Amino acid sequence: MTRPREELISLAQTPYYHITSRCVRRAFLCGVDDYSGKSYEHRRQWVVDRIRLLSSLFAIDVCAYAVLSNHYHLVLKVCPEQLTDLSEDDIMDRWCALFKGPLLVQYYRNGEELKPFEREAVSDIVTVWRSRLASISWFMRCLNQPIARQANLEDKCTGKFWESRFNSKALKSEEALLSCMAYVDLNPVRAGITDLPETSSHTSIRERLKLEFDLQQAVDDQTECGDLLDFKAPLKPLLPFDDGLINEPQTGILFGFEEYLALVDWTGRIIRSDRRGHIDASLPPILSRLQISPEQWRLNTTQFEAIHTKRFNRIAPRLDTG
Repeated sequence: MTRPREELISLAQTPYYHITSRCVRRAFLCGVDDYSGKSYEHRRQWVVDRIRLLSSLFAIDVCAYAVLSNHYHLVLKVCPEQLTDLSEDDIMDRWCALFKGPLLVQYYRNGEELKPFEREAVSDIVTVWRSRLASISWFMRCLNQPIARQANLEDKCTGKFWESRFNSKALKSEEALLSCMAYVDLNPVRAGITDLPETSSHTSIRERLKLEFDLQQAVDDQTECGDLLDFKAPLKPLLPFDDGLINEPQTGILFGFEEYLALVDWTGRIIRSDRRGHIDASLPPILSRLQISPEQWRLNTTQFEAIHTKRFNRIAPRLDTG
């Protein structure tokens, strides 16, 4: 018997969760149709763009992701404390990037004068939205539903695109978190899609290494689909690795990034009888393959946040949705 989501996701136990979602009948609706020869590979970028934009609106950090031809994996961290200091207007800006909201909220955002009981009603609505912005269920709803509508519109058909709502599994230890992240980052290798994790497209490990994400293009693409109304937030980077203990609350992944890459590289070399792919044992270690010197690696890891701020965290202009 299935269990309700509130029993599967409990922040009192862990903020980390492994999420999976599959296309209906596990069809290659995001890959290449062998029968017709038509490619749907561009839809994988739709999913990546949507994941990264939603993470910037929600109080949810992305630890790892991998988007394949007929399913995708996510490792998420729920961070409700990110919403604590946000004003009601900030919450409205975030939620109204995805939904228009009731007329009363629209009147308020347009600067119209409201009566005291109407203003109180707006505050009650914002309280609900604040809780939803820290909800994996709402995050997944805002991810899967627009992708399904967009794909059905392109295919000129109706019906289900995703097999089910989504599957979630709590990651209750650091070992479980790191194991799951490595599993997700190695998914394209295990599936035989690519030989190396650093060359696997639409994965978090490639984004961490290449530091490539076109925020404005992602905003434009989602806006053209009619599923992003007004995105004004800075793009949130992937949850960083937090190497070394400090006398302050640590929000990152308590593991060194270099050690994580070595872990992924070592794990990928293990030959599994139930999987097609693995990393060739004769290849040099991943840092050698990437041709990164120790000094360059030191700069990359110590200036990770600064690099993301420069390349990613630009404010998207207010978009005219007509």
